[in-house]
Amino acid sequence: MSAQQSLIVELEDAIKSGSSEKRVETLRRVTDLFLYDADRLNEAQVGVFDDVLCHLIKRIETKALVELSGHLAPVDNSPIEVIRQLARNDEIAVAGPVLTQSARLTTGDLVEIAGTKSQQHMLAISERKEIEESVTDVLIDRGDREVAHRLARNAGARFSETGFTSLVRNAETDQSLAEKLGLRIDIPLRLLRDLLLKATEAVRDRLLSLASPEAKDQIQRVLAKISSEVGREAAPSHDFTQAQTGILAMKKEGRLDESALLEFANRRLYEQMVAALSMLSLASIDLVASLMKSRNHGLLVPCKAAGLKWPTVNAILCNRFSHHTMSEIDLLQAKEDYSRLSQSSAQRVLRFWQVHTKNRPVDHAIEELDKFAAMGGGPLPIGRAT
Repeated sequence: MSAQQSLIVELEDAIKSGSSEKRVETLRRVTDLFLYDADRLNEAQVGVFDDVLCHLIKRIETKALVELSGHLAPVDNSPIEVIRQLARNDEIAVAGPVLTQSARLTTGDLVEIAGTKSQQHMLAISERKEIEESVTDVLIDRGDREVAHRLARNAGARFSETGFTSLVRNAETDQSLAEKLGLRIDIPLRLLRDLLLKATEAVRDRLLSLASPEAKDQIQRVLAKISSEVGREAAPSHDFTQAQTGILAMKKEGRLDESALLEFANRRLYEQMVAALSMLSLASIDLVASLMKSRNHGLLVPCKAAGLKWPTVNAILCNRFSHHTMSEIDLLQAKEDYSRLSQSSAQRVLRFWQVHTKNRPVDHAIEELDKFAAMGGGPLPIGRAT
């Protein structure tokens, strides 16, 4: 260790001399000496380098610190305190290599840095080969969209239930994030179901095309279960007799209005919701009930014919099924379609459907909407049946 001892003396001279070039030269010599013997040094010997380097980097310019960080980051037994100081540097060029690669940083170090430093620092941490749940919790809570995406595609990142739940919630309005999460083998089945339930058909198809055989099987099982649940929800026939009687009484008493329909929707009173919408839109209850079961935007027609405001329509769309809900993306599209549809056009479409659903399923009548629109002067923004 005599060479190291002589360097300590040289270090003191370099610091006292005030020469930037001298300090950088000494830093490089100490770093080279450490790297040359790194695989043969014990912790006590590494500690000597730690003391020397910590003393030296106090007055070293950023460019030299960037170089030092790049050299030490991949070394498993790098001087601990030097690594910790570099990782906390405000300059991401200095901190980045260490945050991404260094095995010397503890979970506690990473939690602290993730909780106090910049988005760029969090991005660097998100690239680590392995990331503990306590670290990803902080990254998800403080990180931006890019951090979330980088974590979602990092197979070595582990997530708590809370972390996964937050990511799945964010994925409702982010198709790319939904794809990344759907491809993870470790996502809990409950959350994969929520993710796929709200995903668009395009996202589902892309997930199936990109997934590994194991992930593909899991996705297909969940999709089959969702389809079965939605089918069970839509299949039963409902007896609307009692609901119709109650709604008719409300109309006679002047209590049937949009606020009453909104309350039915919010309370998930299905029969009353269908009967009220039927009465307010002047559509048959069978037609409204059929449109309630469909996953296209045909339900917007009786809603617009009744002159409902969007919050009420939103509540109806979201609460008509207990096992299925619309994704944020689908709701945004429905809102746009609803704003473009005039009340007079909706009433004409409704009359058209009333005629064409007397002896045929409502989905077939919806398929003829384009023909009707052509006769009425221009396409209406209602999607076809699926």
